Amino acid sequence: MGLLRIMMPPKLQLLAVVAFAVAMLFLENQIQKLEESRSKLERAIARHEVREIEQRHTMDGPRQDAALDEEEDMVIIYNRVPKTASTSFTNIAYDLCAKNKYHVLHINTTKNNPVMSLQDQVRFVKNITSWKEMKPGFYHGHVSYLDFAKFGVKKKPIYINVIRDPIERLVSYYYFLRFGDDYRPGLRRRKQGDKKTFDECVAEGGSDCAPEKLWLQIPFFCGHSSECWNVGSRWAMDQAKYNLVNEYFLVGVTEELEDFIMLLEAALPRFFRGATELYRTVGKKSHLRKTTEKKLPTKQTIAKLQQSDIWKMENEFYEFALEQFQFIRAHAVREKDGDLYILAQNFFYEKIYPKSN
Repeated sequence: MGLLRIMMPPKLQLLAVVAFAVAMLFLENQIQKLEESRSKLERAIARHEVREIEQRHTMDGPRQDAALDEEEDMVIIYNRVPKTASTSFTNIAYDLCAKNKYHVLHINTTKNNPVMSLQDQVRFVKNITSWKEMKPGFYHGHVSYLDFAKFGVKKKPIYINVIRDPIERLVSYYYFLRFGDDYRPGLRRRKQGDKKTFDECVAEGGSDCAPEKLWLQIPFFCGHSSECWNVGSRWAMDQAKYNLVNEYFLVGVTEELEDFIMLLEAALPRFFRGATELYRTVGKKSHLRKTTEKKLPTKQTIAKLQQSDIWKMENEFYEFALEQFQFIRAHAVREKDGDLYILAQNFFYEKIYPKSN
């Protein structure tokens, strides 16, 4: 083959190279078309499934009570931050939904844009609050926090989330864009073919590993205000902290995911009954999604990133979330022989008046 290439006239060699390049472009175009067709098919299937559920509810007849009871009217929103074990946790919800009798819905935004248009915000709030056929419901997607009270909603959904050490999250995302993971190994990723390590990227000042890329967990908790997405905004971090404490039911950390699941099962058994045992027996192996070809950064790389004000703010927010989570856990569990156990109810009522006859 090498001999034939040497003997080929230069013009033929050039034509062969051009033909190969055209063929590759054609193949990439066909792959892109297949991906678009697959996406359209998935949306069509999803719409069909929704129609089937709505028809089934209609055939079953009207509900006995006009108003759903509290548990049946419950909606949870998990506005998942990318690369924080979000797929691993969501799979627990999917595994339990049939047994615990609730619906799971993925919020699929165009190009994973976490900021919705104003009109989409209105549609989303209306769907969440009035879609009775999907209650109780567990919604998940890469969407920043949305304040339902702004839209006149009296009963707001329950927000939960998980966050991760900011540098570890960025490293995982960097390699995920290049090599994917073991969840869908055949899927072509946006940066596929780029073999540059994270250390090399930081040393060269690359854009994919720049400190600005750390700015993600704060805006996800801050919300849809423009200042939330202003990289390095102190106001955005303060607002994210406020929302975490006042608007989120529970925020866990990737590094202590099992404890997060245990607390959710204790507090919200309607959705998470059986989640802890499922995670302990099956989840740790089958649910954990591992990024392929990930190489841990060196101490020098970490030190360089930690010099940036953006890292300092994202890390401050992470440490704040971790402190809140550990505080909640300390008042909900007790340790015995190296294992954690949920505390039983620790209050009761007495001195009840007036006395009944």
